[in-house]
Amino acid sequence: MLLVTMVFANTFLDTRLAENEFNANKQFLLTTGLQIDDIAWTIGRTQTIRYSSRFGTMAFQSAALNYTFEVRIGSAWKTLFSNITGMIMFNMPVEAFSMGNNYFDRISPTSNGSFLQQGSTAPVNHVFGVTNLPMAEGNYTRLVVAPTIRVLNSTIAGPQQGATRYYKFYLPVLEPGTHLYRSQSITMTGSDITKIAESGVNQVKITLTFPNGDESLGFGSNFFKFDHSTEIVNLPGNSVVEFYVGSVIVTLGKV
Repeated sequence: MLLVTMVFANTFLDTRLAENEFNANKQFLLTTGLQIDDIAWTIGRTQTIRYSSRFGTMAFQSAALNYTFEVRIGSAWKTLFSNITGMIMFNMPVEAFSMGNNYFDRISPTSNGSFLQQGSTAPVNHVFGVTNLPMAEGNYTRLVVAPTIRVLNSTIAGPQQGATRYYKFYLPVLEPGTHLYRSQSITMTGSDITKIAESGVNQVKITLTFPNGDESLGFGSNFFKFDHSTEIVNLPGNSVVEFYVGSVIVTLGKV
């Protein structure tokens, strides 16, 4: 009887420890998302964030999301560019902690599930918890940081041609570094910023696809649960649009 009680107590304790670890790493990934926003727009800036984990592991998934940008000038659509980005995950084996299959928790932003957020305080990533079973690379309760897009608009008055409306779109792109796994840490470095501009635009279309979607690793639309896979922004005629893509190198366990 004593042995059974001890086994039960140890199992219960491990479950509670795993739950506390999972909840603590929610805050860690929220902090990671804020750091991405700081680093993506400053070339050479580096930040290392440390975490603590007994049951789970950090992982980097390359080629998680592919954003394609198009603009409409007059009545014609023009494809400008596509960018593939990775994502950061905290993976907790379901044997250690589980919220049940099809669990999904939108941690940030909480207001809506669009990959396009507007305003100066809008995030450039979504943080969420998810469990989809089974998956090819393992069965986990996950916390995820997935890059998304922020749009800002402004109006600049000119002395002769009147006001010009500007719309700026920001997308951080996470790229894999050399994962050394020497410590429980994530190091991120801003490596490059690309700017693409077009004038005379009346619509912007952004299409999201999933390179490792439902038919491969399972990181498809049902995993991310964005509201839509296409977002169209209607602009006043002859607007100027600027797209900023900030490349961030992500290394796991560098220090």
